[in-house]
Amino acid sequence: MRFRDIKKQSKPKNKKVDEQKVVYANYVDKIKALITDMFMIYAPILYIITYVVMGSKEAFQDSQLAPFMGVTLYGLVYAFLISKFGQTPGKKAYDIKVVDAKTFQNISFFRGFCRFIAFLFSATIVFGLFLPLYRKHFKKDTKALHDIMCGTAEIEVKNVSR
Repeated sequence: MRFRDIKKQSKPKNKKVDEQKVVYANYVDKIKALITDMFMIYAPILYIITYVVMGSKEAFQDSQLAPFMGVTLYGLVYAFLISKFGQTPGKKAYDIKVVDAKTFQNISFFRGFCRFIAFLFSATIVFGLFLPLYRKHFKKDTKALHDIMCGTAEIEVKNVSR
C-alpha cells in the first residue's frame, strides 16, 4: 500500500468530538405548553374533583380543601411525568424537555415536585415568569426563576419518529 492511501484512511488523533449542541426552549413555546397542560391535565382533575368527589359545583366552591387537592394532584402528576419522561403532554407537543441544567439528564420525582412548587411561587410574584425575557438579552438560556432555583433547564428536542 502506498503511504498516501494509508494516510487517507487514518483518523486525526486530535480531532475534537462534536459536542452536543443544546438549544434552549423558546419562551412562547413554554407558555403554549403550559396552557396545553392546563387543558389536558388540570382541567380533567378539577372536573373529577368537582363532580365525582364533591358532587356539585357549589360544593366545590364552598370547600377550601378541594382546590388545594386539585393543585396538589396536578403537581404530583406533573412531577411524575417530568421525572419519568422529561415531558408533559404540552411539552411533548412543542418538543420541549425538562432536564438537569448540568448533565442534561431527567430529574428525580422529588426535584420535579419541588420545581412545581417553585413555579407556583414564581407565578405568585409574577417577576419570576418574566425573568426569561430579561435574561434573553444577557444569556441565551432563558431560564425562569423556578428553573434557576431547581437547577433545571427546558431544552428543545426533535423527535426522529415524526
